[in-house]
Amino acid sequence: MAVGGGISAGNGKQYEGRVTPFVIVACLVAATGGLIFGYDIGISGGVTSMDEFLQKFFPAVYEKQKNATGHESQYCKFENHMLTLFTSSLYLAALVASFFASATTRKFGRKISMTIGGMVFLVGAILNGAAINVAMLIIGRILLGVGIGYANQSIPVYLSEMAPAKLRGALNIGFQMATTIGIFAANLVNYGTAQMKANGWRVSLALAAAPALIMTIGALFLPDTPNSLIERGLKDQAKEMLQKIRGTPNVHDEFSDLVDASVVSQQVRHPWRTILEPKYRPQLVITCLIPLFQQLTGINVIMFYAPVLFKTLGFADDASLMSAVVTGLVNVFATAVSIVVVDRFGRRVLFLEGGIQMLACQIGVGVLIASVFGVSGNGTFSKELGNLALALICIYVAAFAWSWGPLGWLVPSEIHPMEIRSAGQSINVSINMFFTFVIGQLFLSMLCHMKFGLFFFFGGWVLLMTVFVYFFVPETKNMPIEEMNRVWKAHWFWGKYIPDDAVGLSHKSSDHDA
Repeated sequence: MAVGGGISAGNGKQYEGRVTPFVIVACLVAATGGLIFGYDIGISGGVTSMDEFLQKFFPAVYEKQKNATGHESQYCKFENHMLTLFTSSLYLAALVASFFASATTRKFGRKISMTIGGMVFLVGAILNGAAINVAMLIIGRILLGVGIGYANQSIPVYLSEMAPAKLRGALNIGFQMATTIGIFAANLVNYGTAQMKANGWRVSLALAAAPALIMTIGALFLPDTPNSLIERGLKDQAKEMLQKIRGTPNVHDEFSDLVDASVVSQQVRHPWRTILEPKYRPQLVITCLIPLFQQLTGINVIMFYAPVLFKTLGFADDASLMSAVVTGLVNVFATAVSIVVVDRFGRRVLFLEGGIQMLACQIGVGVLIASVFGVSGNGTFSKELGNLALALICIYVAAFAWSWGPLGWLVPSEIHPMEIRSAGQSINVSINMFFTFVIGQLFLSMLCHMKFGLFFFFGGWVLLMTVFVYFFVPETKNMPIEEMNRVWKAHWFWGKYIPDDAVGLSHKSSDHDA
């Protein structure tokens, strides 16, 4: 039995159909791919704060931490490039893998990419859990990165194509929700394994196999999207699938639009060259800047290194890990908020409110750390000031989790026409992963040299990206994915790049202008 009424496209077309349990279950299963991404983000910082792990693989960091005198700067006690390479090497591998994933996704379908991603991630998790030297650790991390590159390239596109327009935001954010659950689960695992007398770090790293199994098995049972089936010439199967996910045999209008979009797509032999054409300039610019800005919010500084950061701020070992659990829980609940409101209030409202809230918190944390540690890095948080810092970081995490966190994946996945969609999503993933790598690799050195100014540095970027969204990011809620050109054509700045015939498809059945 289907739930809901007609599938309204809001300021676009209204296709026949209902929101069926089948499409919701398919989207929820696909979204579990976010678990592998989240678990890895959460597990890395906890493991790198465990003494046994540091002693075995990074003894220089362990000795520096243990032999620190009261006069040594708190800002610099974890600075080590091999330690950051352990964390950030994964994202460089994901960057490269996303380009291969683009070709796989286009030629063989979205579910094949998801399956490959899950299996490669599984091998990487086993290698990491069994590691006996740094080389094994890094190779395992690279395989994890390949898995994440494939998953992050294919899953957001899959969700955007399967979901009806009026629920596309909520169902797509299921990916980010699974990511936050993965982070929270990793924080809990780290807290538990830190109490073990030996090999706690092995358990933390090896348990990454659990979300990989969930994703891989889930992907094997998923249907492919009608868009992907049409793109590969399987029109009869595509129509049957569209009827199944919409809960009605009357899918002629939507199916015709998908076929028309596919005809345009098939004419494009070189999507990487095509996406550089002026008529795709709005999508290209947004796809490049949104993942860049998402990383420059500074969120991965908190999520990668939360236990290390809280340790640096003077929290004890258990307290630093528990503080990371608290921020992880806030992350989950705030992402749930975005699922509820994203298709009601739209993307822009969340972007703008989240940006203002993050900026205020970053200034607050920077001022707080400056007042305690100053430039020298000498000082200790009192319990009250430590709790205030934790509260500000939690408010910051909440703001990110209902704005740039989910929208950084949602918006780039829903704005591209079919002919450049795989290429566009690969650009989104690769830029995201590249800057995740850069910030992950440089963060501990930046903290050492920029000190409390690091929080003002990220705050400045948040101000810039909030202004950019206000002027240049149009509202995309409720618009069918194959009609998105109408949004760009109506925009005060981007409209000049969109030729009139690029929105002709939209006007066949709808006279309503976006």
